[in-house]
Amino acid sequence: MTQALRHIRSYVRREGRMTEGQRQALEYYWHDFGIPFSREYLDLVTVFGRRAPTIMDIGTGMGDCCITIAKQHPENNYLAVEVHRPGIGSLLRQIRELNLHNIRISNHDVFEVLQYQLPPYCLDAVYIFFPDPWPKKRHFKRRLINPEFLRTLAKCLKSHGRVYIATDWKDYSESILDAFAEVPGYVNLAGEGLMAPRPYWRPVTKFERRGIKLEHKVFDLVFTYSGDESTSLKS
Repeated sequence: MTQALRHIRSYVRREGRMTEGQRQALEYYWHDFGIPFSREYLDLVTVFGRRAPTIMDIGTGMGDCCITIAKQHPENNYLAVEVHRPGIGSLLRQIRELNLHNIRISNHDVFEVLQYQLPPYCLDAVYIFFPDPWPKKRHFKRRLINPEFLRTLAKCLKSHGRVYIATDWKDYSESILDAFAEVPGYVNLAGEGLMAPRPYWRPVTKFERRGIKLEHKVFDLVFTYSGDESTSLKS
């Protein structure tokens, strides 16, 4: 296992108000779809009950984007990571209502999930759509995407695994480009220093709609990782 790395959490737990439906979904369905955190590697074939391309969706919010993509691509496994319980309850409720079998959920700090729980070379792709921008300069250190995070993520990506990111904060998009440039092995598929076209398959999220309402421009970034393991990616 890797040595422990100290990091600043990219989130503050804000429990928020839970609906009765979310509360019941957590109570009744977490056992079926939730993954408790441990410092032992997961066997993803056992977790999902099959061998298939595995995509991590970091910060799923209320789960709408993850649900849409997982429903459209039943051939993929989706590992959703979300720390806020109302969002997990919403995602669990939708999984059960739609009878989906290709989503599992972690309710833990994604940095520690990557560091301790995911085995090397296990992820075909990662989605990070509209992470908390922490817009105040004094809070920039809390932003999720930084060189330390990308180095930790790299250990879990297969060769040619892809990282898809979207943000509506221009300065965050620029700092993301700088962070990737610091970590060997990542390649910007749009070209060095460039933003990517919006992936046709990426659903519009609540956070994206809010950004557009505020007249923010949306920036997409797509990177691939040139590691040693070979893989095929379905997205």
